[in-house]
Amino acid sequence: MANTQSTAEVDPFAAVESLRAALDGADIVLPSLAVDAASPSLALVDLGRVRADVAMRLAAALQKGAAA
Repeated sequence: MANTQSTAEVDPFAAVESLRAALDGADIVLPSLAVDAASPSLALVDLGRVRADVAMRLAAALQKGAAA
């Protein structure tokens, strides 16, 4: 289900924690996952860099969720 909240309505710190919890449930760790402090008005979340195997596991988890 798509979330239609605007950027101004979403706390980036809450978004990071929500994403971290969801990824943890899929046994996926993004070590650099954090709020982007350089542009607070944009409420950006920095997903960071990951190894190729982690990217593949993330893609598989997303595909599995989309198929459900």
